[in-house]
Amino acid sequence: MSTFVEVVNAGGFAAAAQRLGVSRAQVSKAVMRLEAHLGTRLLNRTTRRISLTETGRVYYERCREILEEIDEVERIAGEQSDRPRGRLTVSAPTSFGILHLKQLIPEYITAYPEVQVSLSLSDRFVDVVAEGFDLAIRIGELEDSSLIARRIAPSRRVFCASPEYLARQGTPKVPQDLAIHACLIYANDLKPDTWTLHGPRGTESVRVNGPVCADNGDILRASALAGLGVTLLPTFIVGPDLASGRLQQVLHTYCPADISIHAVYPSRRHLSAKVRTFVEFLVRQFGNDTDGDQFIKAS
Repeated sequence: MSTFVEVVNAGGFAAAAQRLGVSRAQVSKAVMRLEAHLGTRLLNRTTRRISLTETGRVYYERCREILEEIDEVERIAGEQSDRPRGRLTVSAPTSFGILHLKQLIPEYITAYPEVQVSLSLSDRFVDVVAEGFDLAIRIGELEDSSLIARRIAPSRRVFCASPEYLARQGTPKVPQDLAIHACLIYANDLKPDTWTLHGPRGTESVRVNGPVCADNGDILRASALAGLGVTLLPTFIVGPDLASGRLQQVLHTYCPADISIHAVYPSRRHLSAKVRTFVEFLVRQFGNDTDGDQFIKAS
C-alpha cells in the first residue's frame, strides 16, 4: 500500500523507486502483486505516464488516510516509550514495601507525575508474566528463569535474639549450637530448615527447628522481640532493633550466605519508560550501599 501511494505521489515507477531507495522493477512488482491481490487494476500505464483508474483513485485516497493514521499511531507509541506514563504494576515483599517503598513511591510519582503505581505486597513468589506485573522486587537467591534481573542493593542478614531469650537460654557460640536453640524460621527460603553459615572453619550448615515458621519477616521479628528464639533476618527489618538493643546479634564471626535485592521484569527489549525509570530510581536510592548497613540507619 505504501509503495502504491508513493508511485502515485511521485508520478511514476522510476521516481518512486528513487524515493524509496529500491529498483524500478521492485516497485513495479509490488504494485502488480497488490493489483493481483485485489483482483482489479489500480493504474493505467503507458510508456510515458501513469494514471489512476476509477477504483485506483478511491483506493489511493483510503490508503493515504490509513497510512497517515499508522504514522500517527507510531508517533504516539514512540512518545509513550520515551516518556514515563500509564499504570506501573509492582509486586514486592510485604516488609520491604511497608518499610521502604511507602516513602519512595511518593518521591517517584512526584518526579514522574504521569505514572500511576499499583503496588501489591506479598511474600509469596508471584509469576510476573502470568499475573501481569510490570516488575517484581525479589530478595534472596533467584531461581533460573527467563526474567531479566537488575541488582538494586545487597541485603545483609544477621542472626539475632532478644536479650531476655539469651539470658534465659544462653548465647549460641558456634553454628551447631543453633540445633539446640529455638529458631524462628523464614518459610520462603529455598531450604527453610537449614541455615548455612560462613565462618572461621569455612562453610557450615545446621538443621534448625523452633516454635514459629512464617513467610513474613515482621512476624519473625515480633516473635524474636517476644523472646521466642533466634532468628535470621535482613537488617532492613531488624536494623532499628539492633541499634536500640531490643535485639542482639549473635554468632558475630559467622555470616549467612549473601543475598541481594533485585528488580525482575519480563524483557530488556522494548522496555517501557515507566519500568526503566522506576528501576533506575530504586538503584539510585539503594545502589550506593555496599554491605546493606544503610538499612540499619534508614529503617
